[in-house]
This record gives sequence, structure tokens and C-alpha cells, in this order.
Amino acid sequence: MKKIGVLTSGGDAPGMNAAIRAVVRSAIYHGLEVVGIRRGYSGLIQGDIMPMELGSVADIIHRGGTMLFTARSEEFRTPAGQDRALEVIQEHGIDGIVVIGGDGSFRGAKVLCDRGINAIGIPGTIDNDIACTDYTIGFDTAVNTVIEAIDKIRDTATSHERTYVVEVMGRDAGDIALWAGVAGGAESVLIPECKYDIKEIVEKLERGANRGKKHSIILVAEGAGKAFAISEVIRELTGKETRVTVLGHIQRGGSPTAFDRTLASRMGSHAVELLIKGECAKMIGIQGNQIVATDITQALATPRKPDMSLYNLAGVLSI
Repeated sequence: MKKIGVLTSGGDAPGMNAAIRAVVRSAIYHGLEVVGIRRGYSGLIQGDIMPMELGSVADIIHRGGTMLFTARSEEFRTPAGQDRALEVIQEHGIDGIVVIGGDGSFRGAKVLCDRGINAIGIPGTIDNDIACTDYTIGFDTAVNTVIEAIDKIRDTATSHERTYVVEVMGRDAGDIALWAGVAGGAESVLIPECKYDIKEIVEKLERGANRGKKHSIILVAEGAGKAFAISEVIRELTGKETRVTVLGHIQRGGSPTAFDRTLASRMGSHAVELLIKGECAKMIGIQGNQIVATDITQALATPRKPDMSLYNLAGVLSI
């Protein structure tokens, strides 16, 4: 292992830059050359590659997004695209690649390994929807962004004595809504992994109103339903005015939290160590505050389940 590459793929997540920095500096520390592959697998196919030095990653640990940019590549899914990517890797003398992204990015890393290129995956996605790791890079920052928004919305909700339905990201996984709901004191949390009865939500709102509660926050993961539709049903059943806030891509941006910066740094360094040892098709994760490596195939095949104890706690605390 003399020369490694690093790329980011799929949706951006706060902390990706910290992971890039850790990969580059750890590799140089161990005497390796490093190149940055811009725009993910698309850039790999196109040969959009630049050398990385210590100064290349200066002053990026605190920045959101990814300095290497990111893209989704349909071409890499084809044998022709994979052949071209392999040619580029060989032309540049790259011995191993660190892939930072989500499950789609990891499937690409597995393809590289099957083609004889050592690849290690680092989970970077705000959804926290990757199995075999307690947390993914960017999740903590996204949750804190949602909490900050909820705190501000609650001020207005209290002033106008209204119910607000807040929609957050989470098409297939509701961790952002669940964690932000508990930390933000939401009255109801709706996630795609658990069924809910809108009538029970309305009953909870009415119980709160009867004891003098002036406002409510309902947090909805996008995969559990659309906020505008849920708001309309609540209005029809209660006759009370509701408001909707869809946070959207604001959840992806912003300076990463200390937790995400540290997690990304630990994962990036460990990925380099695994490449040096000749490992391939591994995903870096954190379990019980320990950095671990899991076979990518196992991580992709294992369903990611929500923390039901936390979900039940959300119901208890919002009684």
C-alpha cells in the first residue's frame, strides 16, 4: 500500500470534511501518498483526481459539506462504467480507496473490492440508517439543527397558541425525528418504522388542551407521512388552526458538532490503518464508543432498526 484515494459519495453530511482530513493526514503520517477523488464515483470515472498534502485539508474540520464535492453516478452501476473506473485507478497508481457515504456508496466500495481494489467504507449520512454502527457521521449535527429549529418554532407556537407539525428528513429511517423529538420535547413523534393512529394523536392534543396546554409540536419523519396532509387532518378533527414547517436541506448543512468531528476523525484514521493491513470491503463503525470494522456485505444485509426504548420513552414523556 503506497498510494490511497479518498472520495465522498451520495448525500453530503456534516463531518465529511473532518473524515477527509483524518484520512489524508493519517495516510501521510504513515508515509503514504494520498489523492482526492472529486464528485464521488462520477469523478472517479472521469479521472477528476488531485493530489492531497497536509495543507490541502487545513481549516476544513469545522466546515459542513465536503471539499471533494459529491454526486450520484448511474454510470458506475454499469460494467462499462466500472471498467473505466478501474482503468483510472490503475493509471493513477492507486492501491486503495476510502469511501465516505451511505449504503449506495458502500455498494460501490464492494464493487471495487470485487474488482481487486482494496476499499474501506466510512458511514457518512445524516439519517443514521446504516447497520453495525451506533452512529453515522452527520447524524448528531442534523439532530442538533432540528432541535434548534424546534426551540424557535415553540416560541411562536406558544405566542399564538397553535399546534405545529414539523417535517424532518428520514425517508426510511426515523432516527432524526426520534432523537430530536425526545430532546426537543415534542408532543408526538411519527417515524416510518412504527405505525401510528392519527386519532390517538388528536386525543393527546385534546388532553393537553384540557389541562391548559397552549401549544404542541408534532415531529414527522418524511417517510411517515407528509406534514401538510397530517396538519389538515388534525385541523379537520379538532377545528383548531395548525401550522407546518418543512425543514428540508437545512438539516444537511452547518458546522459539525464536536461529536461528529471526533467520530469522523477516529473513523478516518482507522480506515487508513485497515488499508495498510491489506483489509478490504470493511465498514468502519462505532459500537459502545469503540471503533470497529464490519464486513460491508454484512452491514448492507442487516436491517437497521430504531431504538424502541427511546421511541417508548418519547410516548411516556409526552403523556
